[in-house]
Amino acid sequence: MASVLIREAKEGDCGNILRLIRELAEYEKLSDQVKISEEGPCVVGYGLYYFIYSTWKGRNIYLEDIYVKPEYRGHGIGSKIIKKVAEVALDKGCSQFRLSVLDWNKRAMDLYKALGAQDLTEAEGWHSFRFEGEAMRELAGK
Repeated sequence: MASVLIREAKEGDCGNILRLIRELAEYEKLSDQVKISEEGPCVVGYGLYYFIYSTWKGRNIYLEDIYVKPEYRGHGIGSKIIKKVAEVALDKGCSQFRLSVLDWNKRAMDLYKALGAQDLTEAEGWHSFRFEGEAMRELAGK
């Protein structure tokens, strides 16, 4: 396998990232959920993160998506992406690195645990919820 470079995304990567987002959606059986567009040469994976805030712990980083093309899996690319996000988190003063995973994605859960992540559903009983679309409009009274 050729060497792998883990770096922050650049504007010119948008097309490749969109292609990977579509592959991720297909993998998660949610292709109909992708509503963004663009197109473009060879990115094989990505991690999309942003900063969040914990009432008790302060600034955190949240890894919204991590995806590696199937033919590149098993070469440590996912681990390198996760390690890079952890590096960014520490550089930005974050106290925690959070992410979610679908309950059927055992391979990902095993990777996260092997890297030292704690499963909050098992450990603390946390569940994730969301409001969207009509439910969000009703909630806002609009």
